[in-house]
This record gives sequence, C-alpha cells and structure tokens, in this order.
Amino acid sequence: MASGGLQLLGFVLAFLGWMGIIISTAMPQWKMASYAGDNIVTAQALYEGLWMSCAMQSTGQIQCKVYDSLLKLESSLQATRALMVAAILLGLVAIFVSVIGMKCMKCMEDDQVKKMRMAVFGGVIFITAGLAALVATSWYGNRVAQAFYDPYTPVNTRFEFGSALFIGWAAASLAILGGAFLCCSCPRRETSYPPSRSYPKNAPSTGKDYV
Repeated sequence: MASGGLQLLGFVLAFLGWMGIIISTAMPQWKMASYAGDNIVTAQALYEGLWMSCAMQSTGQIQCKVYDSLLKLESSLQATRALMVAAILLGLVAIFVSVIGMKCMKCMEDDQVKKMRMAVFGGVIFITAGLAALVATSWYGNRVAQAFYDPYTPVNTRFEFGSALFIGWAAASLAILGGAFLCCSCPRRETSYPPSRSYPKNAPSTGKDYV
C-alpha cells in the first residue's frame, strides 16, 4: 500500500509539473521590461515570450504580436522553444507509460514485475522532461541576466525575469520530483532458491523384532 501511495503521489506531482510546463511555454511573460535605475516609467509594460511580444497599457488592455519569421529569431530562442516542446511531448509519453504501470490500474496485472518496471520507465521519462524544461528556462534566464548587466545594453531596453520563468522552474522541479517518486517503486530482485526435495517418510515400526 505504501508503494502504491508513493506511485500516486509521484504521478500527481509529475502531472502538475507537466501542466506547468505547458502553461509556461504558452505564456508571453518570459521577460519583462525593467524600470530599475534611471528608466522612465511609462504607461505600458512590455513583455516578451517564446512565441510573441506583448504590451499592456495602464488601462489593462493587452496587445500582442506574434513573431513574424522563425528564421529571424535568435538561435537561443529557437533552442529554448525546441527544449520546451520536447519536454511537453516527453511528458505526454510519460503519462501514458506511467498510467499503465500504476498499481491502481488493471493493465498488466498478470505480471507485476513488468507493471512496476513500466511505472519506473514513466518516472525516468518524467525526469528527462523536467530536465529539458529546467535547462531551457535556466538558459533563457541566464541570457536575460547577462543582457541586463551588460554595460553596452541601452537602459531603456533592459529586461528582467518574467513570471513564466518562475512557473517553468517550479514546474520542472515538480516533474523531476514526481518522476523520482515513481522510480522509487522499482521492483526488488528476489533471490531464487532451488525447490526443496521431498524425502519419503519412514514406515512406522510394528514393534516386532525379527531374528
């Protein structure tokens, strides 16, 4: 029962992490315009994401523009896109594999060892998906920080971390943690012993002595 509960907890955490990765990928707030230092606070907030850039007016109206050309984008942005999409696809595969290996499901009940191995394999895929998302968000955040502290970057074009980055970091951590819990249900190797031999029982003595 404890192993089944750990499996369920790991699957729930990994699934929430996968949903967070999807939300983070779709959000346009990967970096936001910085108003620190001598920047003049304007009546709008500027955001940039993986797929579009947005401007939010002081009235609350948001205007977004999708990037026109894929080939004009920076290679780092294209790599971040690829890693996040790969994390989403890996998470989708991990969900199907993990569901088959869950103890609460009736699939593959005849072979419990293979069933548990499926759960472990799903956990490994979840960990891989979480690592892909973690690398993508950390790489993007590192480039934002480098551009912010670069003295050659104009003050009015500096950006800070957006909310999508923090959601991506949290989601990647949940996916890795949930995958690790699923891997904890790895079947133990059982030592096989040869079958014991059955010896014939001695016939009961009749109590008569023969000469």
